[in-house]
Amino acid sequence: MQHTTTPEPIDRLSSRDIARTLLWMVVVASALTNMATSFAGAQTWVHLVCGAITVLCAGTLVVRNLRARR
Repeated sequence: MQHTTTPEPIDRLSSRDIARTLLWMVVVASALTNMATSFAGAQTWVHLVCGAITVLCAGTLVVRNLRARR
């Protein structure tokens, strides 16, 4: 007699995975925007906003990673 069990889905996305992916997308997008505005000669406040968004999202990723290790 065989015992059959229903396998669990391997590729389940959790809210943590979605949040991490979105944060990485924002980091990359804001860094690219900052670089593009540098070449375009945009005003200083545009660089500051893009840089602040990049730093905040990167910092959030670091904090989430450190908390997950505990």
